[in-house]
Amino acid sequence: MQRTSTVVVGAGQCGLAASRCLTERGVDHVVLERGEVAQAWRTQRWDSLRLLTPNWMTRLPGFAYAGDDPDGYLGAPEVARFLADYAAWCGAPVLPGTTVTSVRPGGRGYVVRTDRGVWDTESVVVATGGAAVPVVPDLPVPARVHTVTATGYRNPGELPPGGVLVVGASASGVQIADELAASGRSVTLAVGEHVRMPRTYRGRDVLWWMDASGVLDERYDAVPDLVRARALPSMQLAGSPRRATLDLTVVGRRGVEIVGRFAGVRGDTAQFSGSLPNVCALADLKLGRLLDTLDAWARRTGTDAGPPQRFAPTRLPARPALSARVGPGGIETIVWATGLRPALSFLDAGVLDRRGRPVHEGGVTAAPGLYLMGLPLLRRRRSTLIDGAAADARDLVGHLITHLDALASRRAS
Repeated sequence: MQRTSTVVVGAGQCGLAASRCLTERGVDHVVLERGEVAQAWRTQRWDSLRLLTPNWMTRLPGFAYAGDDPDGYLGAPEVARFLADYAAWCGAPVLPGTTVTSVRPGGRGYVVRTDRGVWDTESVVVATGGAAVPVVPDLPVPARVHTVTATGYRNPGELPPGGVLVVGASASGVQIADELAASGRSVTLAVGEHVRMPRTYRGRDVLWWMDASGVLDERYDAVPDLVRARALPSMQLAGSPRRATLDLTVVGRRGVEIVGRFAGVRGDTAQFSGSLPNVCALADLKLGRLLDTLDAWARRTGTDAGPPQRFAPTRLPARPALSARVGPGGIETIVWATGLRPALSFLDAGVLDRRGRPVHEGGVTAAPGLYLMGLPLLRRRRSTLIDGAAADARDLVGHLITHLDALASRRAS
């Protein structure tokens, strides 16, 4: 059995940020990674994907994007290289090809079992993030329909011929639907709750506004309905080189049929909810509220920018379809762009609820010395962004060191 003060599980942006902060504070540790550094960016992204955040927001503790296109958007291979360069730069003690099978109380604090040995450690940082396993609704879909998740989708050419139903209209859903339509496919996009967002606002990237105004730094303990806020889908954005907005109005004009929430297939018919106008009206309302917040900040700070803007309501069909044909001549493939959830089944430390969801307070669990990173609104609204890892890591490593100091004091007394 090997010993270390801290085991970090996962070598994505969160695990590497935690590692850097631990090194800065002189804490011996190891980073266990089931694949390579940035494994998910290498294996679970479609070919044309780009970050939703501009390159200047690609920053980790002591390290940041240094290319010649700060307002551009990195593709997945470039993100993987950035993280690999960061791991090398900060000398992160990563053990690749090491799958954690269980984390349990024991030894000096926790016993971490892997397929390559066992670690005895005083603390654990679980940095596998909140987007590890695709969420696929339990809906009736016949076996003859080809299905793929957004993490398994690569490009239009890999799908069988025929029409495609994309389920989910957040960032992944609208981007995949748009790409499929551009390839000549017949595409239907099933829409549930979503967060509408323009790519630019008043002459600047909308994320510049959200960053500068402090919207992305809103803390978890200041959010009125935290459970709901943590369940919100990702922003309806695309990392376009032209900084173009991609929303339901845009993809609808490009030939994508916009329908309500997918309810399953009965016989040869896909069925859709009639809720489309309501969910779009709600998304439009929330967008207006966000822009009001940004405008108020601009007035208060005297920020020099273009005039305030407001956007037309989402353009929808006069009568959105409630059904569609399934089979030859209709929908033959379903792409599930219905979100992702964390993969934490290896945690056996009493920090998961009966549904397997982590219970924590800003990443601090009820199990002393056990921390979580990368979950939605973990400590701030930016927690799931690469740019959110640094602040969360500093906070949690500070808490972790207090825990280690307390252990050392008890042993000395």
